[in-house]
Amino acid sequence: MATPLPPLPPQFRSIQHHLRTAQEHDKRDPVVAYYCRLYAMQTGMKIDSKSPECRKFLSKLMDQLETLKKQLGDCDSITQEIVGSAHVENYALKMFLYADNEDRAERFHKNMIKSFYTASLLLDTLSVFGELTEENVQHRKYARWKATYIHNCLKNGETPQSGPIGLEGEDYYEDEEEGLSSQGVQGPERSSSTYDPGNSANANYSGIHIPPGAHAPANTPAEVPHNTGVVSNTITHPTPQNIPAVDPSLYTEKPQGDIRLTPEDFTRAQKYCKYAGSALQYEDVNTAVQNLQKALKLLTTGRE
Repeated sequence: MATPLPPLPPQFRSIQHHLRTAQEHDKRDPVVAYYCRLYAMQTGMKIDSKSPECRKFLSKLMDQLETLKKQLGDCDSITQEIVGSAHVENYALKMFLYADNEDRAERFHKNMIKSFYTASLLLDTLSVFGELTEENVQHRKYARWKATYIHNCLKNGETPQSGPIGLEGEDYYEDEEEGLSSQGVQGPERSSSTYDPGNSANANYSGIHIPPGAHAPANTPAEVPHNTGVVSNTITHPTPQNIPAVDPSLYTEKPQGDIRLTPEDFTRAQKYCKYAGSALQYEDVNTAVQNLQKALKLLTTGRE
C-alpha cells in the first residue's frame, strides 16, 4: 500500500485527477497506477518544484513511485518504456472504445461518462514516453469533450446526442472535473465479445481515427458489481472469435538483400510485437494477429 500523500498544494490542482486515477488502479493495474503517478510527478516538477509545500508533496510522491517500482520488480512494462507505453495506450483505448460503444448505442450512464474521462487522463499519461501522436491527441480531446457534454446533459435532464455531433462548438471546462471524476469506474473486463469500429458506418469521425484492429468489449460494465456471495455453478465456454486471415505471402517472404532497415523500422517492429503481447493479455487474438503481421511485413519488405 502506498504511503498517503500530504494535502495537495493548490498549484497542483491540474494533476489531482491523475493521482486519483492512480489510487483507483493500485490493485487493479499497478502499471497504470505507476505511470499516472509518474505523469503527476513530472507535471508537478514543471509547475512548482521550489516552494516548501510543493517540494514536500513531490518528495512524498517520489517515495510512492520508488515503492511501486520495487513492488513491480522486473516487470517489462516498467523496465522497458516501449512495453509500458503499449500497456497504457492499449488500456486507455479499450476504455475509450467501451465508452464510445455505449455512447453510439445511446446507453448514457455515469460509468460510461467516467470511462471517457479516465481514458482522457490516461492519454495525458502517455506524454511521459514522449510527444503524443496526433491520433491520441484527438482521442483525448474527443473523450474529454464527450464526458463533459454527456455529464451536463444528464445533470440538466436533457437527452444527449450520440456520436460526434456538435464537437466543434463545445468547450471543456475544468470545473466540471470534480463531478466527472467523483464517480467510481473500472476499466473493461476480458470478453470475447468485441466492438469493431472498423465496421461502423462512421468509424472515422471529426478527424479522430480509431486504429484498425482496436477492440473493446461490447457489453462490459465499467463498474464491476461487488461480490454478492453467490457462487455460480454455470460453466462458461469461450465464444469463437473472428480471426483475420493471415497473408500467405508472409510465410514464404524472405528478406531481400537490398533492404536496409533503419533504427526507426526496428523500433516500429518492436512496438507492433509489444502491442500484440498486450492484446493477448486481453485475449484479443484479432489485434494480436494483425500487429504480428505488420511487424513481419515491415521486417521482410521494409514497408508497412
